[in-house]
Amino acid sequence: MSELFGTLSDGTPVHRWTLERAGVRVGVLSYGGIVQSLEVPDRHGVAGNVVLGFADLDGYLRHPEPYLGALVGRYANRIAGGRFPLDGEVYALEPNNGPNSLHGGVRGFDKRVWEVTPVAHGLRLSRVSPHGEEGFPGRLEVTATYTLDASGALRLGYEAVTDAPTVVNLTNHSYFDLGGSGDAGGHTLRLAASRYTPVDTDLIPTGELAEVSGTRFDFRAARTVGAGYDHNVVLDGGVTHEARAVAELYDPASGRLLTVSTTEPGLQVYTADHLTDPFAPGAGIALETQHFPDSPNRPEFPGTVLRPGEVYRSETVYGFTTR
Repeated sequence: MSELFGTLSDGTPVHRWTLERAGVRVGVLSYGGIVQSLEVPDRHGVAGNVVLGFADLDGYLRHPEPYLGALVGRYANRIAGGRFPLDGEVYALEPNNGPNSLHGGVRGFDKRVWEVTPVAHGLRLSRVSPHGEEGFPGRLEVTATYTLDASGALRLGYEAVTDAPTVVNLTNHSYFDLGGSGDAGGHTLRLAASRYTPVDTDLIPTGELAEVSGTRFDFRAARTVGAGYDHNVVLDGGVTHEARAVAELYDPASGRLLTVSTTEPGLQVYTADHLTDPFAPGAGIALETQHFPDSPNRPEFPGTVLRPGEVYRSETVYGFTTR
């Protein structure tokens, strides 16, 4: 089911599609592939929205920087200096985070209108990112499939092919507030991550894969999240063919438990300390499954290069239960 959600300044319509299954209801926008709402029941069976979002298109246009619920690309997270080498050439990107490129640049995938096609229990979003878009090489054909499975889990599957060597790193940027209170700092978090990537003052990885033991990044046992996180953790198991459970986020007040499963090697934990009106700092927690930040400049990190004839594939699953 779809409905008109708004119209861009050039007259392009933006639609909201609604998916519903097993007591879960999801609103998805053709603009930015945004997960605009995600309603799941609490321990008493009362449904509530567990992601931050705006009620109208104007909210997303006026407040683009939080990337609320967006499909982020062509490269999620940061690329240092807005530059990276590939096959003997250095590509200059459009910087939008100081000197760095963040989440695909000034007008990344989150600010594009996607073609949406219904599929069984879900939607297929597609677009072509032309060669040179935001400075990235190669014509990239991208599809993102959003489905609700029989348990009500939201499954996000990404695929991409290119006609020239490029780099790809896609993610979803939803902020979770499982209690709907506007403050997610009291949630508890457990991560299957024994290491993390330390960063400099610009949040660019130093290249070290540091042990979490004895640091504030140790969430191997569930504990309260608090504030002050915008860091990538190194998920145990690395890149996998099948999504495996890597994170649990729990709200004691509502009893809602989010389990994140992914094929990705990393996860960015962002406690949204810089959110501004109409949301308060810490109103939600983003758990961005990804390859590591600045991987195109770090050959020791898992690779993000995609070449002609190859297929980029990634899957992330958000499952919901209660305690």
